[in-house]
Amino acid sequence: MKKALVCGGGGFIGSHLVKKLKEDGFWVRAVDIKYPEYWETFADDFIKGDLRDPNTCLAAFDLDFDETYQLAADMGGAGFIFTGENDADIMHNSALVNINILDTCVKTSQTGAIFYSSSACMYPEHNQLDPLNPNCSEDSAYPADPDSEYGWEKLFSERLFLTYSKNKGLNTCVGRYHNIFGPHGTWDGGREKAPAAICRKIAAIQGGGEIEIWGDGNQTRSFLYIDECIDATTRLIRSAFRGPVNIGSDEMISINGLVELVADISGKKVKVSHIDGPTGVRGRNSDNTLIEKKLGWRPSCNLKDGLIPTYNWINSQLTKA
Repeated sequence: MKKALVCGGGGFIGSHLVKKLKEDGFWVRAVDIKYPEYWETFADDFIKGDLRDPNTCLAAFDLDFDETYQLAADMGGAGFIFTGENDADIMHNSALVNINILDTCVKTSQTGAIFYSSSACMYPEHNQLDPLNPNCSEDSAYPADPDSEYGWEKLFSERLFLTYSKNKGLNTCVGRYHNIFGPHGTWDGGREKAPAAICRKIAAIQGGGEIEIWGDGNQTRSFLYIDECIDATTRLIRSAFRGPVNIGSDEMISINGLVELVADISGKKVKVSHIDGPTGVRGRNSDNTLIEKKLGWRPSCNLKDGLIPTYNWINSQLTKA
């Protein structure tokens, strides 16, 4: 039986990935500082530990894994990433985890493929000033100019994984995630991302009302449903292509448009109050030219079809609260 390790297996993407790997017939170990918050883990073995500690890494890598997925990071939505208050922790914690994991892979002579989850936040701010025409093609990454320390750390760690492949003989690949969303993800507390936050706000107003949105709402993004993300990720690690490559949707929408879409799903009349707050770049959209060429992959689920189960799940969480 093939074996897989999911670092960050207690998180949103990681817990969904564990479930899919089990469905694919793998024996799966997950490791994270916490268990999944909103459902039980599907892992055969779950190590609850801190990957900033080399001893946790050694315990996790005591087997030779066919596939290793490194998703563990200190992260969140705009309210966590762009305030500036968490920059040191974001850079230190995530970089330390990545260094420990790679060093441990070398020490334990890992022969399987290793996936690193980078982020679209590593793209230059100067290419994302026009909300209607952002440039996020893979070859636009340099000259580097991310709009956050989170983006700088992701860019550094991309290079770290690729140099360990070049100099240390590891088999690494890199995917750049673009705003992954879906059920069983963070939906409150300050680390949630835009789809979850908007779903929560609209679900919370009985019969309709007003919600607050940071900025003018004209900033644009694309959002990829979790099942599509897992499909692209596993295709990449099992291919001969090593990336970096975008893993996202090219269905771009403004934040105001996202509010309208969720309001339509909810059946409620929603008014928007625009307030000051962190908004990130003006425009971002996944350029899927390279992933279509190399992997023959493109999303099959449109944004609305992904938002329906996401809204219904978040609404059920509010009902339980």
